[in-house]
Amino acid sequence: MREKTVLITGASRGIGAAAAREFARAGWAVAVNYCRSEDRAHALVEELRREGHTALMVRADVSDRTQVGEMVDNVLENFCQLDTLVCNAGVGLTGMFCDMTQEQWRRLFAVNVEGTIHCIQAVLPHMVHRKAGKIITLSSMWGVTGGSCEAGYSATKGAVIALTRALAKELGPSGITVNCVAPGVIDTEMNGSLGPEDLAALAEETPLGRIGTPEEVARVLLFLAGEGGDFLTGQVLQPNGGLVI
Repeated sequence: MREKTVLITGASRGIGAAAAREFARAGWAVAVNYCRSEDRAHALVEELRREGHTALMVRADVSDRTQVGEMVDNVLENFCQLDTLVCNAGVGLTGMFCDMTQEQWRRLFAVNVEGTIHCIQAVLPHMVHRKAGKIITLSSMWGVTGGSCEAGYSATKGAVIALTRALAKELGPSGITVNCVAPGVIDTEMNGSLGPEDLAALAEETPLGRIGTPEEVARVLLFLAGEGGDFLTGQVLQPNGGLVI
């Protein structure tokens, strides 16, 4: 049986790294994308290879269309086929809306929105040719509800949801599914700015009484990429412990 293949962007840490481990241990060949964290990506790939899995390290800044194109070419050259793309790379920003600079707005949209667009456009010729493929985008609960003092981040993640739904309609006839995962509060470095009191308050507000783990989000990604997600498209799955219902 042919080994399935996945490219995960922003996979050197957090949800991306957890997803790389989850996919690899489920028998997938995994391409681990990173931008700056080369040491982390290298350590992750070596870890997976020691366990006997197929793993490839690929560098690209997803905000750069040329780099993304070269990354996808590299993955296809090594894996010959790409079954699933997970658009996980993203950046966050917390602060008052009136204090945001034009450069901060541009960076948020360049990575979170344009980066997703670049990656999808780069893999589409291959997936359309095969009449098969799964694309999974990453949003956030703030992309669903909007977050105070996270207007820019919320705007980009809302755009990702709209893009996902539109592409699901456009690409469905080509046999390609497009779904989105919008996590709640997850124990990652991106939420490192939250102090213990803030995290405790968020856990208390969550019906399940705790914040989530990267591994729990990773399992949702794997579900969508597997047979369980075959008849799902244009959907937004929200692993958030009930914080947003």
